[in-house]
Amino acid sequence: MRYQLIFLVLATGIIGGSVSAQNVHLSQYYQAPLLLNPALTGVFNGDQRAILNYRNQWASVSDPFTTYAFSYDMSLLKEKGKNKYLGGGLYFFRDVAGDTKYATTSANLSLSSIITLEGGHDLSVGLQGGFAQKSIDANQFEWGSQFDGTAHNPAIESGELAVFEPYAFGDFSAGISWSYAKESSTMSAGDDFYACAGIAIFHANAPKLKYDVEPLYRELIIHGGTYLGIKNTPLALVPNVILMRQGPSTEVNVGALVRYSIREESKYTGFLKETAFYFGVYSRLGDALIPTVIFELTSYSLGISYDIVNSDLQEAAGGKGGIEISFSFISPNPFKYGKGTRYRRRSLL
Repeated sequence: MRYQLIFLVLATGIIGGSVSAQNVHLSQYYQAPLLLNPALTGVFNGDQRAILNYRNQWASVSDPFTTYAFSYDMSLLKEKGKNKYLGGGLYFFRDVAGDTKYATTSANLSLSSIITLEGGHDLSVGLQGGFAQKSIDANQFEWGSQFDGTAHNPAIESGELAVFEPYAFGDFSAGISWSYAKESSTMSAGDDFYACAGIAIFHANAPKLKYDVEPLYRELIIHGGTYLGIKNTPLALVPNVILMRQGPSTEVNVGALVRYSIREESKYTGFLKETAFYFGVYSRLGDALIPTVIFELTSYSLGISYDIVNSDLQEAAGGKGGIEISFSFISPNPFKYGKGTRYRRRSLL
């Protein structure tokens, strides 16, 4: 049992630096809005949005810690409400950690209410609920009683009675967010301004866990970001910051991207086909630097980032951090432009 406890501490705590890692750990958090704040459900330039996320980290420490996530959200009753509408969505993730395949699988539904205020301000509140399952592959454990004098022999009965049956629990979260948008009056001005901030509480019901060392603490997330278009240029500055507090652990992620856009308007439809590149770096304070590039083409976005470890885990990681990839699709084209239609910009939180 002592071995079991030591392993679980490593499995749940090695993710990095000062972060507890009880939750899904993504560096491109701005590309996973439903995992960041339920109030962001349906808050985007479009009617439907789908996002895929993949992360692989700590390959040199143990078996890779791998995360897969998928989210889909959409606006509801947008045409009927004059200054308010609903957002609905779902997200699914699976996280597998370490030698014993310590896995968390979660599926959640989100619902938000968005109110458009005067002066370009929006306010939204959101609720999220669903179920999660945790499991361990007990066949991967190596017990002292299985040592045959030379090496570990899995054919020897361990004699241990520990049972690690998968179990499920309900999980509920809530959040609130505010956003403001000021768009250029002309397509060439390029001085769009957008700001967003929010606060969310995850695991509000503080679900009890069976074979984890620590309880699943409530998590507080505070986030904010802006989009600062530079007038008369194709450039924009996109800084973001996130603070996460879960139990005794705190994580702060801060940084900025530079966006360079190439706009091509169809002479037949009047629609704008925009291609854009983001490049920049984020810092998970006390843990890693995160160089990031994002490529956008009309409704599609592809992001790639890599964690460069600069914490005490640098030596153990052997110079290997974490690769992360995101892919998103928004319908209709968020850059649609034509007669009587405002320029609609995709934005990172």
